[in-house]
Amino acid sequence: MTTGDDLPGVGTGTGAQGRDAQGRLRDEPVAHPVLEHSRVYDGRVFDLDRDVVDLGASQVVREYVAHPGAVGVIALDEQDRVLLLSQYRHPVRRVLWEPPAGLLDVAGEPEVVAAARELAEEADLVARSWWRLVELFTTPGGSSEHITLFLARGLTVTETSFARVDEEAGMQVVWVPLDEAVDGVLAGRLQCPTTVSGVLAAAAAKARGWAGLEPVSGR
Repeated sequence: MTTGDDLPGVGTGTGAQGRDAQGRLRDEPVAHPVLEHSRVYDGRVFDLDRDVVDLGASQVVREYVAHPGAVGVIALDEQDRVLLLSQYRHPVRRVLWEPPAGLLDVAGEPEVVAAARELAEEADLVARSWWRLVELFTTPGGSSEHITLFLARGLTVTETSFARVDEEAGMQVVWVPLDEAVDGVLAGRLQCPTTVSGVLAAAAAKARGWAGLEPVSGR
């Protein structure tokens, strides 16, 4: 029987590279020397950078979107329904169903606190319990954007209302059974990356009895 470790270039001759202390596969931080760095464009939210990178055997030029990072919230009610919001995303010319999410644009603000703020601002909700659910790079070939998604439960309505403007002004709020949201992801009806990753991660965590999730404080 052929396994992944038997395939050329997979688990052969790499030692501990790409493995944690227990030998489990992991993504690995690597700092190739940057020979030149320049800012091509300063944007309102995102910037465009250009680096000349020394890969050892060659030098390459890479342009990418420099992103401050973001957080999102998979909020589940007592019936295991997930909260999704409709939001127009102009680059893809679609209204996407998304979990509450936002940029890490407050200096020094912990990720889970930012997530709690977004849940309140976008959905008028606060959560009693929080867990770190999943982390991802959205488009690692062209952007540094990193998103941490949290699971939030024990939901209640906030006492403070928030004004919403621009794309957020027309947001609709729906509660979707988690299994139905999974079906929507697998059928391609739901394509927002935070929805896809968050819904599938929540379903996997539920199947494991929610064991293994890291509890965090949203305050």
